[in-house]
Amino acid sequence: MDFLVLLSWACIVFTVGMFSTGLTDLKKMMSTKSSDNIQFLPFLMTCLNNLGWLYYGMLKKDGTVILVNVIGACLQVLYIISYCHYTKEKRRVMGKSSVAAGVLAAGWLYFCVLLPPGEDQLAQLGLTCSVVTVCMYASPLIDLVGIVRRRNLECLSFPLTVATFFTSTSWVLYGLQLHDNYIMIPNTPGIFTSLIRLFLFWRFSSVAESSPGYKPLKQ
Repeated sequence: MDFLVLLSWACIVFTVGMFSTGLTDLKKMMSTKSSDNIQFLPFLMTCLNNLGWLYYGMLKKDGTVILVNVIGACLQVLYIISYCHYTKEKRRVMGKSSVAAGVLAAGWLYFCVLLPPGEDQLAQLGLTCSVVTVCMYASPLIDLVGIVRRRNLECLSFPLTVATFFTSTSWVLYGLQLHDNYIMIPNTPGIFTSLIRLFLFWRFSSVAESSPGYKPLKQ
């Protein structure tokens, strides 16, 4: 099998697996009929990111990027609808959703209407998607400071950490094969942030296991 084809399948399997970790939150919302202790913003940001990369894949005619982000966007929409259904703060959630819809509309207007088709359009879209992806990978670093101070891993998900590591690695290799910096560079931070989180699991596992609140199999 061609190495690029193998990487393509790796990207699809690992990325869909990473997106599917949200099914745990979905199951929790359905069983408790509540969205308490579940964050809404990651679903919203991931959905916007998926739609941006979907359009990038369409412009590049890259079936791997298209398929992964179609599945990702559908899953995020499912999570968002479920959250909106079960949340008690519907006004706040709808406000954030309206802002996201406005950002999406502005992005569509700029990239699809104002920018002429061509390399400049692809480059600007790739740069925008890359910046958003880097921010999403870097955002957990803020929480890691608190985790180190408390030596408590309860807010970290081990399956998500592993999935993020393999997903980021496969996309970096895929971008290298295609010589596409917009795919390769933004996924590189995902490798490092995942390694940091894996180190914390190793470093504080004994402390966490002695705590009655530590439930690694249920995260």
